[in-house]
Amino acid sequence: MRTRESEPGAAIPNWLALLTVVLFAGFASAVRAAPLIIDTVTVIDGTGRKPISEMTVVIEGERIRDILPSELAANLDGQRIDGRGKFLIPGLVDMHIHLKGGVEDSPDGGRQPASDRDQALRALHSYLYSGVTSIYDAGNNPDFILGLRSDERSGVITAPRIFATGAIVTAPGSHGSYFGDSTVDSWPEARPTLEAHISRKPDVLKLTLEERGWGARPMIPLLDLDLMQRVIEFYNNHGIRTTVHTSSELRARQAIFAGVDSLAHPVIQGPITEDFARLMGAKKIPMTTTLTIGENYSRLVDHPEYLDQALYVQALTKSERARLKGETREEWSRRMWTQWMKLMTPVAQENLRQIHAAGGVLVLGTDQSIGPAVHREMELLQQAGIPALDILRIATLNGAFFLGREGEIGSIETGKLADLVLLNTDPSEDVEHLKDIALVIKNGKILDRDSL
Repeated sequence: MRTRESEPGAAIPNWLALLTVVLFAGFASAVRAAPLIIDTVTVIDGTGRKPISEMTVVIEGERIRDILPSELAANLDGQRIDGRGKFLIPGLVDMHIHLKGGVEDSPDGGRQPASDRDQALRALHSYLYSGVTSIYDAGNNPDFILGLRSDERSGVITAPRIFATGAIVTAPGSHGSYFGDSTVDSWPEARPTLEAHISRKPDVLKLTLEERGWGARPMIPLLDLDLMQRVIEFYNNHGIRTTVHTSSELRARQAIFAGVDSLAHPVIQGPITEDFARLMGAKKIPMTTTLTIGENYSRLVDHPEYLDQALYVQALTKSERARLKGETREEWSRRMWTQWMKLMTPVAQENLRQIHAAGGVLVLGTDQSIGPAVHREMELLQQAGIPALDILRIATLNGAFFLGREGEIGSIETGKLADLVLLNTDPSEDVEHLKDIALVIKNGKILDRDSL
């Protein structure tokens, strides 16, 4: 007897439908499981250890599955990449940017929210093209940057991993108080403002402890120290790390003993004391380097030809480079700020060298919004006397430590997310070689750099 289920066009029996789903899922899983194998490569793992040659790195899905001598990997199945003569490093980081497109000048001379998504995407692509797979935005239009963060995490856009603070928390009228909706001046009255900020899930809280009055800048209000300590405690109690903008040894010390988790800038106002270098070595408070933002002014004025380097040609349009070499260079040549930063950048470089020598934790950051600046930052650190292999850790694993995510990213270790850069030349000899990129891998997938 024919049942309804056996008639043409009838519904498939439940057991057969289930079997079909299981078989299809198994097939799809098998396709996804095919590993990516980087074979016979020299691994520089980002921990500071010396390079190890003749290694094979196996990536399965989004993570590093195995790291083993190449002689033991000959029979592994998967998509193989010939790494002979090449060098594999973790993806680079920039732990202090302000992404283009979210803020613009207002008619009254201040700053106002913007939403230029195309400009932001071009900047994000310039990071990936330059080998940067993680960035931290240290203050921006919250709707704009947190929206892009969501799009990156859901795979809607091609971008580095985006970590962000959204709005900066500080005193009314202080540095970074562009929008006013995250300013605080008393406790416990600040709690509703902070709770609203936390509801948007910032990856790191950014505060500012800055009164200025230096480098031809006018005085501004300073965040109260007792209030800052309460804010830091409040965010830490919610599981959120904190960083603070300071520019002097005095304010950096005050922030450290108020409990901050990291410092957003080096000391730039003058030479540090030996005591401060030792303090940084003892406390292991990460300090972001951000030399490039100040040096960039005099670099453009004195050496505009840097814009003809390959990474800048890829990151900027022809008209953007022409404008920088023309009207922007002319404007910056007249600024007192340009000359002040030219004078003080070597001071900041020496301050960072001393902190590094004392065992402090430096983290690469540029305070800019373009991938090639990461490479300039490393050049300035090398000029300061920091060895190339140490700079590689500053630009990788230390950045993960800054975020509190050293268990997930920042080094080439089994189980970590596969954010990697394959280089044609040895970066442990000279950071200049970090520009010689063969391919970039983010989240286990090879990126098409030509399409960025």
